[in-house]
Amino acid sequence: MDETLAEFIKRTILKIPMTEMMTVLKAWDFLSEKQLQTVNFRQRKESLVHDLVLLCEEKCASVHDAALLDIICEDIDLFDMEQFKSSFVKILRRALKNVTVSFRDAEENSVWIRIAWGTQYRKPNQYKPVYVVYYSQTPYVFTSSCQLKSNIPLLGQALTVATNHHKIVKMDLRSRYLDSLKAIVFKQYNRNFETHNTTVPLQERTLELDIHMDSRIIHENRIEKERVQRVTQETFGDYPQPRLEFAQYKLETKFKSDFNGDILAERKEPLRCLIKFSSPHLLEALKALAPAGIADAPLSPLLTCIPNKGMNYFKIRDK
Repeated sequence: MDETLAEFIKRTILKIPMTEMMTVLKAWDFLSEKQLQTVNFRQRKESLVHDLVLLCEEKCASVHDAALLDIICEDIDLFDMEQFKSSFVKILRRALKNVTVSFRDAEENSVWIRIAWGTQYRKPNQYKPVYVVYYSQTPYVFTSSCQLKSNIPLLGQALTVATNHHKIVKMDLRSRYLDSLKAIVFKQYNRNFETHNTTVPLQERTLELDIHMDSRIIHENRIEKERVQRVTQETFGDYPQPRLEFAQYKLETKFKSDFNGDILAERKEPLRCLIKFSSPHLLEALKALAPAGIADAPLSPLLTCIPNKGMNYFKIRDK
């Protein structure tokens, strides 16, 4: 099963609400009962979908099998947008009367939600709304920052119930650019952002070297630059990166020393520090470090793993 077919099956399964997952898979009748019993249906949806796609790969699913699954999903009518809107508003207003909720349907089966919060005694503040974007039949919701932190649990409860999910897990990922956030969580950044020509071999790309340099130095420089370029492409790909403005790392570590009686070594509390990288386009800046000679290639996995892990907030502790 090729990558295109695997991706199609993955996206089709992602459309299925967790409450309907087993029903749809049994109706599909492609995976056996024994295979389904090996899957943990209580894990996070993205992990569940990953396991199901692996089973489909092992059984060599065909285009016909994938099309049948898609037909079953359409036939069952898995998601009712109007029901989602009604349920969402009902839950909010049950807990808070002074709240204004507006919806706008958008492309890709998404809905934009504008929420103006009030209090029990004050009308909704229309100048400081919260914006929410939900892509139907996916486990992801994108929200702007909320001024009233006390309302975040209520918002999470309304989304959980309205989307028929068991719980909402906060991702450590922030950006001002919705398209980039969406590209990262949906693993689309190597397609949606692709504009570069990847057919040109590395050795044919221009390496700007001083023509007056010694030929041996030019040769060594060329080999090293080609290596750096190759490693950078293997790490980041040959396409524009999703746009993030920062990455934050909280470190907790204990001081280690071979000398007895060292004050820091005897300290029971870990040493804590915060490291923050910021840039108007952080991932592109990181991608340019090694080719510019500012850093060695490859870069640390802590910097290059941001898109794959879907996070730009990290907590690092000693094992």
